[in-house]
Amino acid sequence: MSIHCLHDHNALVQTLSSPVEATDDAFWDQFWADTATTVQDVFALVPAAEIRAVREESPSNLATLCYKAVEKLVQAAESGCPSEKEKQIVLNCSRMLTRILPYIFEDQDWRGFFWSTVPGAGRAVTDEMDDDGARPLAESLLLAMADLLFCPDFTVNSHRRGPDSVEDMQTIDSFTVMITLLRLLLTCFSEAMYLPPSSDNTILNPWVSFFCSTENRHALPLFTSLVNVVCAYDPVGYGIPYNHLLFSDYREQLVEQAVQILIVTLEHDGGGLAHRPPSPSSMEDQDSVGPDNLFVNYLSRIHREEDYDFVLKGLARLLVNPLMQTYLPNSTKKIQFHQELLVLFWKLCDFNKKFLFFVLKSSDVLDILVPILFYLNDARADQSRVGLMHIGVFILLLLSGERNFGVRLNKPYSVHVPMDIPVFTGTHADLLIVFHKIITSGHQRLQPLFDCLLTIVVNVSPYLKSLSMVAANKLLHLLEAFSTNWFLFSASQNHHLVFFLLEAFNNIIQYQFDGNCNLVYAIIRKRNLFHQLANLPSDPASIQKALLRKRKSPDAITGISRTSSQETVSMEGSRPAVPAEPGTLKTSLVAIPAIDKLTEKSQVSEDGTMISVLKMEHSHAPHHTPQADHTTQADHTPQAVHGAIVGASDTESVSGRDNEVSVCVFISVLCSQDVFYTEAEMERRRMSSTSSTISCTSQSHWAPTPDWVLSWKCKLPLQTIMRLLQVLVPQVEKICIDKGLTDESEILKFLQHGTLVGLLPVPHPILIRKYQANAGTAMWFRTYMWGVVYLRNVDPPIWYDTDVRLFEIQKM
Repeated sequence: MSIHCLHDHNALVQTLSSPVEATDDAFWDQFWADTATTVQDVFALVPAAEIRAVREESPSNLATLCYKAVEKLVQAAESGCPSEKEKQIVLNCSRMLTRILPYIFEDQDWRGFFWSTVPGAGRAVTDEMDDDGARPLAESLLLAMADLLFCPDFTVNSHRRGPDSVEDMQTIDSFTVMITLLRLLLTCFSEAMYLPPSSDNTILNPWVSFFCSTENRHALPLFTSLVNVVCAYDPVGYGIPYNHLLFSDYREQLVEQAVQILIVTLEHDGGGLAHRPPSPSSMEDQDSVGPDNLFVNYLSRIHREEDYDFVLKGLARLLVNPLMQTYLPNSTKKIQFHQELLVLFWKLCDFNKKFLFFVLKSSDVLDILVPILFYLNDARADQSRVGLMHIGVFILLLLSGERNFGVRLNKPYSVHVPMDIPVFTGTHADLLIVFHKIITSGHQRLQPLFDCLLTIVVNVSPYLKSLSMVAANKLLHLLEAFSTNWFLFSASQNHHLVFFLLEAFNNIIQYQFDGNCNLVYAIIRKRNLFHQLANLPSDPASIQKALLRKRKSPDAITGISRTSSQETVSMEGSRPAVPAEPGTLKTSLVAIPAIDKLTEKSQVSEDGTMISVLKMEHSHAPHHTPQADHTTQADHTPQAVHGAIVGASDTESVSGRDNEVSVCVFISVLCSQDVFYTEAEMERRRMSSTSSTISCTSQSHWAPTPDWVLSWKCKLPLQTIMRLLQVLVPQVEKICIDKGLTDESEILKFLQHGTLVGLLPVPHPILIRKYQANAGTAMWFRTYMWGVVYLRNVDPPIWYDTDVRLFEIQKM
């Protein structure tokens, strides 16, 4: 656009500060008559200050501008846009509304404007409505956009020819129009950004609710088209090197807008279909009952295996794209919308349990696992990507609740993804050493994730047939770090990490002993750790001595891990995780309620099926009173959890908004509290919470006591491991002396052919901690999702410098 035109438009916007008649069509048409406008031009010539000034000083002019733009879109949808002029008017009106809407939403008094009726505006010329039944402006706008997205010879071709036809050469125009309309649609839905976070999911986004209702005759074709656009996209194409530098790929922009529209529209009211436990009966109900949101309804009803396969392979292809290595540097296009894809995958698994079971039915789930672990490993040092860390861990937690996920991990790992982790030869289960990297070299705000990461390890541990020596050593190193006296006594929850690791070791020993000689050997080598735990001192002098060491070494777990971990060679082509660049923007996230609303406790029966079990607290607490309940929950508050984080960063502390805390707090509450334990451990947890009641008021005043240490020390599940050591250590020592063995491979061979049948305690039941959706997690995902959308839409910067209230925008 020329400088002259820009000045003309700037002057035009400034004239809105003076009264203008709504009937002066010649004046209003000037806003969308220019044929050379781009979206960047519109954002440049309509500055934020001018929009706010018109909103405050000449509200009638702003109202007229909005309904005139909507009226033009309605007329275009009715006429089918036969002329180039009408097509350009659609683009200009869409861009103008995209620019203005955020400033409508940020003002509470204006928020209802689009849901009011304007006489004679935005109405289709039909007999369906009389003068008293005019549609609200928002409904007219949404229906017009839905019609325009299926407008022949404008956004879709009315007929197809060969791939080299004129129509195909002109699809760039179609992409531009579709991107513009989808961008406006996303802006309409973004009213949610301007409302404070609330766990009340009965308050739905009215824009999304109407667009995904039966009022929209295009709901089904829109949903299927959006899914097809995303899952059919191949950013590499024929694989011609550097083709993305030679040609503009408008399809990528379209796919990015499409996936953002999908994740935003797949909202639910927090109850019913999407949030029932994944029981067989609920799976059958999906075929007959569905939510009012048609997009959620359609997604939950997808049932054909070929559709599942298309969606899964499409998402896997896109998620793995940034991991691709080529001989020519930067020769392949790398997509940037992987966070949106992860949210979409989450919603697919959460709303359609049949899809989740299809994913786990074959090894295709590993095509999702590998890129998730890559993203987790790559983002571990970057505090601006805490949300990415959590969505990745959330998905793994969801998958780990199913037996088939653990079984699939036994597939040999042969692909070469450039991850900054030690080189190993083994199975996909060994990739979980990424968790070791996160714990030992991630930033401090990830410390509350430790419980959740170890929960995933515990969930899959009964099914892991053969861990590599690298993975076995990393697990033992974590136990070594977590079982030091100063760390155990530093916070009231730290000993839970030891319980998780011991439970994982017990599961492997009891259920997968035969193939895990590497882990058994590592346990024998580090046997002193278990003896030290069994003899953990609990006298006041030892506790004080340990805490004194903590004060001298405030770096908590990361300090000991970095110094004592044996570093090995990383995979070829990998790069170390790096912190965020100074000035990087990030969005805050909300807290999640306690775990008793987030998890379902399941026991694996003899035939492999999951049986939901009652909470052990109720059956093992004879004096369970409301007061005791209150005491336990007090220790679960974000403040208490936050205070328990040793050396944690306070960049997202509990100060500020009353209902907003660091996202890190969420995952600690998610996986460290109330998860399902063995009977002995649940008793230990009950005693622990009782003995540390004083810490419930304020974690900062909490101090370890001998009684507190003894309350959980006696419940440490060491029996199985101690029995293993009692049997095998003398045998290993004897064979080493008798044969003069110094090579560990011979010892491994001996252990591989050994057996503990009849020598170990009776195997305990396999207990799984399964994710269960609820309104609180839905709010977390909404906040995270809109934060991603906000940060990804910077050209043009749709919501920049507006009064967003759903989250805070922070600069690193």
